[in-house]
Amino acid sequence: MNAHTGFTRRGWLLFAAMCLLWGVPYLFISVAVESISPPAIVAGRTLIAALLLLPFAIRSGALRAALKMWPWVLAFGLVEMAGPFLLLGHAEMTLPSGMTGLLVATVPLFAALIALGGGDRGVLRPARAIGLVVGFIGVAIVVAGPGLFGGHVSLLAAGEVLLVAVLYAIAPFIVARKLGDVPSIGTITLSLLMIGILYLPIALLTQHRMPTLPSIGALIALAVICTAVAFLAFFALIREVGPVRAPLFTYVNPVVAIILGAIVLSEPLTLGLVIGFPLIIAGCWFAGTGGRLRPAASAPAPLPPAP
Repeated sequence: MNAHTGFTRRGWLLFAAMCLLWGVPYLFISVAVESISPPAIVAGRTLIAALLLLPFAIRSGALRAALKMWPWVLAFGLVEMAGPFLLLGHAEMTLPSGMTGLLVATVPLFAALIALGGGDRGVLRPARAIGLVVGFIGVAIVVAGPGLFGGHVSLLAAGEVLLVAVLYAIAPFIVARKLGDVPSIGTITLSLLMIGILYLPIALLTQHRMPTLPSIGALIALAVICTAVAFLAFFALIREVGPVRAPLFTYVNPVVAIILGAIVLSEPLTLGLVIGFPLIIAGCWFAGTGGRLRPAASAPAPLPPAP
């Protein structure tokens, strides 16, 4: 079965792997920030992942192509990694990992708004407009839910995660308009390397205590499993099922994040989370695709966020 007609068995395995690989990072981030500063997490994660991906990028010739476009690769890295990775680490010092994963899933809502601001009036079609409204109602319920139904959530932390979603929504537009001719693994590897070098001195200045073994293990897992291995699996998934269907796993990631947060970290499943979750997922689906598997032709090349 080819990429245009459906999923092969290998495609389903890769799809399931991506659901887990980019659903579990929120759990690891929550463990890592217990004794590692957010800048140190960013530096460690990006540098380790870059070193692991570097041989693949060099062997394929992708790194050379990325170097020719390094200013835009750096811009992509700042928007896709430098800002989001730091904000996620800081937010998860107070915000449950499951809620973080769900709020990050609002990327299609902000991508639709950005496309609208850029003149793509197709996002105003009824299905997409309804998706925007429903999705943001879900966000409001998730954020305000603990206050309405008992409990508390940091509005600052929630705002940081929503800003992450905005940045993740912007990043594919940079790739589509400025880096479309650069192989993805070259863009990813070089941007990881540059952001890691940028954050290294900040990490050394902000890490004031010896990290615990669980935090070190979580950081290594973030770098190896959730970044290097995940990107290789994602590129393989694109080759197997095509660029349209490949990113659909992002709608499953928040389910994984919520379940793992509840089971491993004993995070509460609040009423606000239970009510808001389906609204956000449904809203994102309709806002991003109009309810179809194939997005509009004007949509940028899909590059899901690496949480």
